[in-house]
Amino acid sequence: MTNLLEIRDLHKRYGDVEVLKGVDCAMAQGDVISIIGSSGSGKTTMLRCINMLEDFEGGTIRIDGEEIGYDTAGGRRRRKKEKEIARQRAMTGMAFQQFNLFPHMTAAHNVMLGLVKVKGMGRDEARGLAEKWLDRVGLAERRDRYPGQLSGGQQQRVAIARAIAMNPKLMLFDEVTSALDPELVNEVLQVIKDLAADGMSMLLVTHEMRFAYEVSTRVIFMNQGRIGEEGNPREMFVKPQTERLAEFLMNSTFN
Repeated sequence: MTNLLEIRDLHKRYGDVEVLKGVDCAMAQGDVISIIGSSGSGKTTMLRCINMLEDFEGGTIRIDGEEIGYDTAGGRRRRKKEKEIARQRAMTGMAFQQFNLFPHMTAAHNVMLGLVKVKGMGRDEARGLAEKWLDRVGLAERRDRYPGQLSGGQQQRVAIARAIAMNPKLMLFDEVTSALDPELVNEVLQVIKDLAADGMSMLLVTHEMRFAYEVSTRVIFMNQGRIGEEGNPREMFVKPQTERLAEFLMNSTFN
């Protein structure tokens, strides 16, 4: 059975600084993997390479067996054409720290935009799908509100609905609660928990340790551009195998 995602020997650098130093990772359909680690350990960079928001210098990324971003043959790699990369990028949905909503569009129109412009869907069909997903994230009654009329947590839920409405094979979440006030965090985390319970495949960068413990099928601990440890959260969080993970967990909020 083909893994949904396969990363092999991934290398990424910014100038002289190597941020990813040979990352290997695989996930199956329906997996929920949380990526934890200190700031600068390469967590977000890894997500951005999967989504081809960042080029990478070495290694391969495959989604459903299809090599992402590059063609590799005879030991040589060539970047795919932009049109092909755009098609591949649509295989993943991504929710960021910032909501990136269009302020002059209602919640429904923000969700509809990609369906109409990218998927070529008719406006009525797109509207129906947008309303379905806004209802799914608990925002049915606010579908005609503008972002400025919504709380931060509500805006983030619109952003998640917008990404999921595109029907991606894999959802990527990059610290989606870090820009929120503490009282708004739980409403967003609950949406992600519900999606996980529905079997959605997800890769999450998060600093919410309790959430990672409860929702993940597997946890990856990034340390200085490499995977320092990975496994079942119930084992990793209770009995870490490396001193570095033990130190990281000790300094993290887990209650």
